[in-house]
Amino acid sequence: MKNRKQRHETAVFIRFPIILLFRRRRRIFHLVPFLSALSGVLLVLFMFLYYLSPPINSRHGHLIISRSLFNNGTELRKNLLEEHVFQVPMGGGSLSRDLWSSKKSNFYHGCSIATNEFPTAVVNTLPNRYLLIATSGGLNQQRTGIIDAVVAAHILNAVLVIPKLDQQSYWKDSSNFSVIFDVNWFISYLSKDVKIIKDLPLMGNKLVTPHTTRVPRKCNAECYRTRIQPILNKKHAVQLTKFDYRLSNRLDTELQKLRCRVNYHALKFTNPIIEMGRNLVERIRKKSKHFLALHLRFESDMLAFSGCYYGGGEKERRELGKIRKRWKTLHTRNPDKERKRGKCPLTPEEVGLMLRALGFGNDVHIYIASGKIYGGEETLAPLKAFFPNFYTKETLASKKELAPFSSFSSRMAALDFIVCDESDVFVSNNNGNMARMLAGRRRYFGHKPTIRPNAKKLYNLFTNRNNMTWKEFASRVQKHQIGFMGDPMEVKPGQGEFHENPSACICEDSNVKAREDVTIPGNTTMNFEKGTDSAYDGARRSFGEVSDGHISEDEQDWPDTDYMENEVGIQRRLFSKNMEADSIQHFLKTEQPELEEMLPD
Repeated sequence: MKNRKQRHETAVFIRFPIILLFRRRRRIFHLVPFLSALSGVLLVLFMFLYYLSPPINSRHGHLIISRSLFNNGTELRKNLLEEHVFQVPMGGGSLSRDLWSSKKSNFYHGCSIATNEFPTAVVNTLPNRYLLIATSGGLNQQRTGIIDAVVAAHILNAVLVIPKLDQQSYWKDSSNFSVIFDVNWFISYLSKDVKIIKDLPLMGNKLVTPHTTRVPRKCNAECYRTRIQPILNKKHAVQLTKFDYRLSNRLDTELQKLRCRVNYHALKFTNPIIEMGRNLVERIRKKSKHFLALHLRFESDMLAFSGCYYGGGEKERRELGKIRKRWKTLHTRNPDKERKRGKCPLTPEEVGLMLRALGFGNDVHIYIASGKIYGGEETLAPLKAFFPNFYTKETLASKKELAPFSSFSSRMAALDFIVCDESDVFVSNNNGNMARMLAGRRRYFGHKPTIRPNAKKLYNLFTNRNNMTWKEFASRVQKHQIGFMGDPMEVKPGQGEFHENPSACICEDSNVKAREDVTIPGNTTMNFEKGTDSAYDGARRSFGEVSDGHISEDEQDWPDTDYMENEVGIQRRLFSKNMEADSIQHFLKTEQPELEEMLPD
C-alpha cells in the first residue's frame, strides 16, 4: 500500500497534463503513452537544472526560502508546494502605521530636572568622605556603574572621584574615562547634584589608601547607608570594586531622575568620537532619507554565552564550548529548550524575515552594528539578499579615518552606538547592556521606534514557516510584535530594567503646544519641556552611548529567538505563473482521485 501511494502521489505531477487532455479530448487518449514519456523527460530535465542553479535568486519580486535537497517524489511535491506558498516579497508588507515613527510619541517627553526638594551638593556633601569606583566589563556595563556611582555618592553624602574603567577584561581596552567621555562636562553638568573630582586628594600631606570592598548586586539606598556609610565615616575613602548593577533597580523618583541626568545628559562622548559618529550618520543620510540600524549581536562570544546550537556540527560545539568556559559560573543548557524560551539570538536570515514581514522592503538602507559575525559572509548572505543597501563602519569610512578607533573596542563600539541612536529605527537582537541602554535612551528622547524581537512567539513561526503562506506569516509576525516596537507605554511604569524603561523620567503631556520643539541635525526633531536649561539643546547629538559588544559574568539575560539553518534557494515553478497555492490544493483534492482511478495498479 505504501509503494502504491507513493506511485500515485508521484503520478500527480508526472501525469498532470494527461488528465487535462483526457477531460477535454478523450478521442486522443491513444497519445497517452507518448505524453507520459514526455512528462518524465521534462521532470528529469527540471531536476538536472535545479541542481545547477545558484543558491539565491529572485523572480517576479520574490525571494524563495526553500529546502535544498529532496529524496523521492513525495518530498519533491512537498517542497514544490512549500516554495509556491512561502514566497518572500522583495518589497515590504503593509502596516497600519508609519514604519518610521512611534504612535502617540508626541504626547510623551523626557523629564529629569530635579525638584526643589532634592538636596544640592553643597548641602548634601559631608567633608573628608570620598567614594571611588572600579567599574567592570565592557563600556555599556561600565556605564551602568558610572551612572550608579553618582547616585551612590549622593546617598552616602560623599565626594565622587572620577570612576576607573575596566582595562583588564577579556577584550582588554586601555581607554580611560577621559578618552571616552568629556570629563570636564561630566563634572560641570552634575555640580549641583554631586561634587566630583578627578583624583583623590592628600589628607594632611599624606596619600590616603582607600578601603576596598564590594556591595551586593541590586543594593538599595538603605543597604548603602547600612553597609558602606559606617566604613566611609571611619576610613574617609572607600573604593567599591566590580561596580556594575550594584544599585537597586527601584529607587525613589528623585534618585531615578538623577540617574537620567547622568545617563542622558552628563555622559557625553569626547569630540573625536562624536565627530566620527556624525560623519558616519551623514554619509548614510546622503544615500537615504531614512535608515534602519541593527545591533545584530551574532558574534561567537554571544552565541557561546547563550548556550544555543546553530547547526554547525561538532566544529561549532568545540569552538563555542571553548569560549563558553570563560564564564565559569554558567551551567549547561539545553539548546532546544533555550530556543523555545526565546533565549537564542535570531540568525541574520531570521532578522531579515522579521523585518520584511513588518514592512521593510529591499530598498531600505540598513546599518549593521556588530563585531565579527560567527560564520562570516556565509551567515550574512541571506540578510544582504533581503537588504542590498548594507553598511558598516568599515564600508562608510576609510582605514585611515578609523585608525584612531580601530584598536580599541570601546571606541569602535561608541561609533556604532551613535549611528544606532541617530537611526530612524533601531533593531536589537538581544536584551543585553547596549540594547537596554539604547532602548531607554530612545524612549527618553522622543520614543523613536525600537524593535525588539518577541523571541518566544517568533520561534514557532520560524520553525513552521513553510507550512503557511507568506501573507499568513507576515500577519502573525506583525501581531506578535505588538508591544515590541518602542511605542509609548509598551512597558508598564516600574517594570523591567530601569535603563531600558526609565519611566520615572518620562512625562505625559496632553497639551503638545505647551512644549518647545527643538530641531536636531540629521532630520530629527525632538521635544523638550519648557523651563529646562540650555544643556538640553542638542542633547541627542551630544550625548551618546557606548557598546562594548560583550557580556559580563553576572549578566545572564539574553531573551532572543531561535536559529534555523540558512537555506535560501532559487525559485522553481512547476505550474504556470497564474496557478496560485489555492489552485494547487484544489487540484490535489478534486482531481487526484479521478487520476488515480485511471492509473494501473
